[in-house]
Amino acid sequence: MSADKKYLKRVLFISNGNGEDSITASIIKNLPKNILVEAYPIIGFGNAYENICPIIGPRLHIPSQGHRQAGSIAKDVKGGMISGTWRTIKFLRSIKGKYDKVIVVGDATIPILSALAGLKIDIYLDVYKNGYAHKYIWLERWAIKKTSLKVYCRDDILAASLRDFGIDAISKGNIMIDIIPFGDYDVKQHRSKKSAIVVLPGSRKTTAENLKFQVDALRKLPKELTPDIFVAVAKDISIDELSQATLMQYYEPISKQAADLGYLSDGNLRLNLSHDVAGNIIEIADLLLSQAGTLALQALGLGKPVISFISDEDRPKRIADRKLLASESHIFTSKDKNELAQIIKKLLLDKKERNRMGKIGVSRIGSTGTLRVVIADIIS
Repeated sequence: MSADKKYLKRVLFISNGNGEDSITASIIKNLPKNILVEAYPIIGFGNAYENICPIIGPRLHIPSQGHRQAGSIAKDVKGGMISGTWRTIKFLRSIKGKYDKVIVVGDATIPILSALAGLKIDIYLDVYKNGYAHKYIWLERWAIKKTSLKVYCRDDILAASLRDFGIDAISKGNIMIDIIPFGDYDVKQHRSKKSAIVVLPGSRKTTAENLKFQVDALRKLPKELTPDIFVAVAKDISIDELSQATLMQYYEPISKQAADLGYLSDGNLRLNLSHDVAGNIIEIADLLLSQAGTLALQALGLGKPVISFISDEDRPKRIADRKLLASESHIFTSKDKNELAQIIKKLLLDKKERNRMGKIGVSRIGSTGTLRVVIADIIS
């Protein structure tokens, strides 16, 4: 073994969900090349790590994909969650001592599983909880204290609650804002209207259904208010399914930019499709229609008002928590396209109200700064 290889640092990242995988992949992209990185996505396929780093370990393939909705726990148990969780604990036990550093990105589930496995965590980056809506229960505090040497929280309200429990916890901002994806996508090529709306239909099995409802609401806008519409398409979402659901024709990209996925059109509305350049399109948006999780929070952090509809599968607690966090910057409607259309119309006509909502979102979601500090911590 050469001297260079002998002193390479081996780092394992553990995450548990699509959004968490994406955040972790963004951290890995910013690490020096002389660090050997592997990722263990506990839930799902870990597609965010493709061409980023090797993936290891058994994975849970449960119906909810980690997205909690009404009845999802019962479905996950029926879908093998208990046996899969036991395999996860056994795997975590088997990797003890094999890495120079173990970094966890996600919610408190991973520290709990790690505590049961006896695995120590060097850095725990909590990207789920916040001091406005989510408090740690005793079990979570116990698991974090037992496993984690250093904790980064999204806000200091939350970090202070851990420090009171004797845990080394700090907040340097919200890492979700640090890792908003920007890329090669010229938004100006697709602008022709006075206003712009970004649509986030989500990244799960209901994506096409969500987009259909959002488009149906946009079809009800007066012709003079029709905006430029940009849709952030998650990886592995079928554009054919989106086309069929919205009854729109698909057209090839007008540019050679990799992020440009073309557009859907029915002759009146045009949906400009792109992938992994949410930052580019959110920046120019007047408001967002969102059924997404991570991207919605990132949009709020960039000062953009967000409107979501409440589906039958949404848990009341999840909606209540989001309202507590985002306050008036995030509007929730019933699943009524007329109601959604009226709110879109009202906000498009009221720039002052959009700006007011945007300022609230920035103050609630947090600022940048965590990514730089976490990377320095990993390297040290």
